[in-house]
Amino acid sequence: MDAKRLKSIIGGSAGNLVEWYDWYAYSVLTIYFAPSFFPKGDQTAQLLSAAAIFAVGFLMRPIGAWAMGIYGDTHGRKAGLALSVMLMCGGSLLIAVSPTYAQAGVLAPALLVTARMLQGLSVGGEYGASATYLSEMASRERRGFWASFQYFTLIGGQLLALGVTLVLQALLSQAELEAWGWRIAFAIGAVLALIVYALRQRLAETAAFDKLDATRPKSGALALWKAHPREFLIVAAISGGGSCAFYAYTTYMQKFLVNTSGMAKQTATEVMTAALIVFMLSQPLFGALADRFGRKPMLLLFGFGGMAVSVPVFRTLAGTTDAVTAFAIILVPLTLLSAYTSISGLIKAELFPPHIRTLGVALPYAVGNTIFGGTAEYVALWLKDARVESVFYWYVTAIIAMATIGFLMLPETKRTSLIAED
Repeated sequence: MDAKRLKSIIGGSAGNLVEWYDWYAYSVLTIYFAPSFFPKGDQTAQLLSAAAIFAVGFLMRPIGAWAMGIYGDTHGRKAGLALSVMLMCGGSLLIAVSPTYAQAGVLAPALLVTARMLQGLSVGGEYGASATYLSEMASRERRGFWASFQYFTLIGGQLLALGVTLVLQALLSQAELEAWGWRIAFAIGAVLALIVYALRQRLAETAAFDKLDATRPKSGALALWKAHPREFLIVAAISGGGSCAFYAYTTYMQKFLVNTSGMAKQTATEVMTAALIVFMLSQPLFGALADRFGRKPMLLLFGFGGMAVSVPVFRTLAGTTDAVTAFAIILVPLTLLSAYTSISGLIKAELFPPHIRTLGVALPYAVGNTIFGGTAEYVALWLKDARVESVFYWYVTAIIAMATIGFLMLPETKRTSLIAED
């Protein structure tokens, strides 16, 4: 790989890391800031309110995917990347300076909703733009390996959010964290987003976009649906299953260990940090395996494996308070999930022609992600509040089964890829 291409992949990946740090900081720090924004009540009720706003961010993602997908197909991949990170900066900054419920009443959660909407618009555009950019920049024979850095840095952003939380936990008391310390993490995110904006302005454009001429068909949701209805539905289904599993076993898992298993907050954070490090490092490995053996074997490994382990994993963890045991158990579904996440953006990009590729990746992904990913935490907490928490274990299994049907319907995109450039 030439130096220019490598620099572009590293630059695009670094921006992706900051984007997802900002997005996940909300989820990681919910247990600290929820009391600031919602009336006093029991912990589950406050978490449920914060999770509802987390889901609102997901409702904005299809809108962001639609608007910014068209923008990326029309003005270029790097232009879309730069715009998405500026929206994320605005959302994070607003959370950092928002007043509490005690200070401003209902205005406080209203501002939180507004900030989350901005972040949802940003991430809705980020996924499609970064998946398309990395897939088009990578060489044909190592496309799985290099495209895996989308999730490598996505998980890296989640880890960075956890790392900042651990530092804050070490430096501040719980009372200080709940009173004002959580704001530091969002302020850091806003500053990093500004730095990334400057970086993304200097990225090279992809050859696939540069080769498009002025007579190409316009990108648009109706054009996408008319030309690629089957691909749209398949991508939505597999995105829904993959996203549900991802949020169940990453962002929600920290709360599950505290709220159900009875683990201390800091211990749960440490367990999830260790598990996510392994999860992140496994992405390039599975990406390389997809280059060698094809995309479908990896996807089916996650599909059938995830269906088999979800119920026993949650049931076992519900009665586990030992940190080492919990870590080992969580690695089972995360390893299986790696077979999907490492190539999830790539398999979507390979399905669509370049003039509509960013939108084709972003919009159906956002639809599936919003319906089944953004609501996963809310569904889990709602079922727990209704005292039927074990239903959630079967719910995750069923949504992974839906994705598995989509995997079976996919072509082997290693052979049929519509990314022509090498």
